[in-house]
Amino acid sequence: MSGPGISVVICAYTEDRWEDILAAVSSVRAQSWPALETLLVVDHNETLRERLAKEYKESSDGAVVRVLANAGPRGLSAGRNTGIAAARGEIVAFLDDDAVAERDWLRHFAEAYGDPRVMAVGGRTVPVWASGRRPDWFPEEFDWVVGCTYRGLPRGRARVRNVLGGNASFRRSAFDAAGGFATGIGRDGDKRPLGCEETELCIRLSRARPDAVLLIDDRAVIHHRVPEVREHFRYFRTRTYAEGLSKALVARSVGAEKGLESERRYATRVLPAGVARGLRDALLARPGGAGRAGAIVAGVLTAAGGYVVGSIRARRGGTAFSVPEVKAAAPGAGPSRVPAEEAAREGASP
Repeated sequence: MSGPGISVVICAYTEDRWEDILAAVSSVRAQSWPALETLLVVDHNETLRERLAKEYKESSDGAVVRVLANAGPRGLSAGRNTGIAAARGEIVAFLDDDAVAERDWLRHFAEAYGDPRVMAVGGRTVPVWASGRRPDWFPEEFDWVVGCTYRGLPRGRARVRNVLGGNASFRRSAFDAAGGFATGIGRDGDKRPLGCEETELCIRLSRARPDAVLLIDDRAVIHHRVPEVREHFRYFRTRTYAEGLSKALVARSVGAEKGLESERRYATRVLPAGVARGLRDALLARPGGAGRAGAIVAGVLTAAGGYVVGSIRARRGGTAFSVPEVKAAAPGAGPSRVPAEEAAREGASP
């Protein structure tokens, strides 16, 4: 099969997701476009790393599964950077440890890279609710809260400002041009659910390579498990507040014009339409209509509050995040770290 070789990086941090991790790896091994390798990067959990290393010590079907320890600071960004540094493929794809990919996931990614200008391709992430169904009050416009594709993103294959990190791929050369995922901005295990590290990276990539094309292809589908705790309004409120904090950090790094470019359209067009649909459903006595409208309003206000707090904290000073230079590393070596081009301060201390 001719085409780009793809390394798949799956970052894991807890044994509580053992079955999910095995399912994620199995879905990669079942791809119609075979992965060159699967890299399991374990975030500072030696027990889990040893258990996974034993699980994949021998592969009966010839598929390569490599288990690595996160060579950087604790957190998802450094774990991804460790995978990038170790990857041998021309393309590096990322899959969440609690998600499974459909059979043609990598095939759709590979097809898009036929255009040499394409530097990143993301896919569609479908929620798998622990309760078996979407909560009546939970608006599709806010599916990003649970790490999934939300109403308002373009359909089909389309250009975007940024891809979403749990279902995404990049040319290896993209990291040579722009550096890796910024540390100090993304998720860190079960701490406050920050994000936006892929947004910051994609904006940085577009600046480093103005000719770069970033795509989303909704045929590249994964199914993402949503645990029961994330089906409640308390998590919804916490996550939207954290998003505001993260957006403040990104805007301080790359400028508000670019950092909030997509969010302006989302806030002025997608969300008002969602409120109108919810109110219409309420008038028609459909379940959850008023709740969805209320959740959208609450989500906007909470995210805005987080953004204001994050901006104030950033101006006053906080924990700086850094942009690592990710190069192919010798065994046991981790990615080197260089200062960000523009200093930024994190306004998200617990």
